[in-house]
Amino acid sequence: MFWSKLLQPNLVIPGTILQITPELLNAHQLKGLVLDVDETLVPLRAAQISKELLPWVKEVQQVATLWLVSNNVSEARIRRIAKALDLPYISGAAKPSRRKVRRAVESMGLLPEQVGMVGDRLFTDVLAGNRLGMFTILVEPMIHPDFDPRKSSFHTLEVWLSQALGASLPSNRSMKETNKPT
Repeated sequence: MFWSKLLQPNLVIPGTILQITPELLNAHQLKGLVLDVDETLVPLRAAQISKELLPWVKEVQQVATLWLVSNNVSEARIRRIAKALDLPYISGAAKPSRRKVRRAVESMGLLPEQVGMVGDRLFTDVLAGNRLGMFTILVEPMIHPDFDPRKSSFHTLEVWLSQALGASLPSNRSMKETNKPT
């Protein structure tokens, strides 16, 4: 029961982060988002952001404050992405540790329940957000076009393990609001 609550996202998006809209954030009364970077905003092997990402950031910033919080220890990579998006960032976050995620939320001047934690991973992003009392949003990973997603079974294993621990996640990750109280 304990693990099922910690691994249960509030919302599962049936696509990438680009499917999150200002209307969706307003519907859930979110005033800020902490965004994972690798495979949430950019594919792991990508050197630059996609052409769709900056307009999405500008649109979402109309209703929410944004921070990047990445486990990636390459400060240069995360800084380059943050600079391209003109967003504050924290690298080397060691999620599911709450320390650096909490620092981003406090920098926004918001309560954790007013901030969404957005990521593609259950055992880092969702777990860290839930441990802080944030609204957690699971998105499909951004996969590099040269990478065969069928060769990556890690996300499939993570979903299977979460389900075995009691989280109710759709196998195909269709958009679903979970029964987890907000």
